[in-house]
Amino acid sequence: MILDFIFSFLCTFGFGVLFNIPRKQLVLASTGGAVGWTVYSLFLLQFDSIVMAAFTGALAVGMVSEIMAKLRRVPATVYVVPGIIPLVPGYGLYYSMKKIIESDYIEAMEVGTETVLVALAISSAVILTTSIGRKIHGSRRGNMN
Repeated sequence: MILDFIFSFLCTFGFGVLFNIPRKQLVLASTGGAVGWTVYSLFLLQFDSIVMAAFTGALAVGMVSEIMAKLRRVPATVYVVPGIIPLVPGYGLYYSMKKIIESDYIEAMEVGTETVLVALAISSAVILTTSIGRKIHGSRRGNMN
């Protein structure tokens, strides 16, 4: 689990550099990605559901991102974008395309459907945390929009 945390931190850090995340925010963004991957891994071991594990991992990334954004006074996307990179189902996309090329359409549909569900779970979690963050932030100003 410690190695998973370290490798996901490095993965997120690399993508943060690639996406030109401000240097002052790189370590925090990378930590958010590592926390998200750790939550994903723990949830996957406990419940054996890739979709729900991706949702909870992205939820963790979103919550950490919203908290860090408020504390550091930067947009949450600075932390969310690199933070969800370890959760993105790139292998599922690759594998389903490979199966289509090999004319194994049944396997391609199974993997492709799971990949789409994981992507939807990640985006739903990010939308949920962003919406909650905006509600909380708006209510502090006396603005309930």
